[in-house]
Amino acid sequence: MKPDVLQGTLDLLVLKTLARGPLHGYAIATTIQRISADALRVEEGSLYPALHRMEQQGWIRSEWGVSEKNRRARFYSISAAGRRQLAREEKQWDKLTAAVATVLQFSEGS
Repeated sequence: MKPDVLQGTLDLLVLKTLARGPLHGYAIATTIQRISADALRVEEGSLYPALHRMEQQGWIRSEWGVSEKNRRARFYSISAAGRRQLAREEKQWDKLTAAVATVLQFSEGS
């Protein structure tokens, strides 16, 4: 998937991933990649600025912890405001995909 397409859906993907439970940044990226069967790859250069922005907006929280590889890592979790934002983002996504599907199904002479 092209990076510009992913950029518009990054908040949605991150919030949905964190709705399943707290994760550190690398685990967020690998979870999205694994669940999408390698179709979506979130680069560090996009992910960490997005996480910082979402934390400033109050959608996520972070705290230091120890990763599964026994390394110090910042773990992110979704907040109540983040859950509300996730619901808004999912509605917007549904509208967008429905509109795209309508255009794709349109044929000349319809």
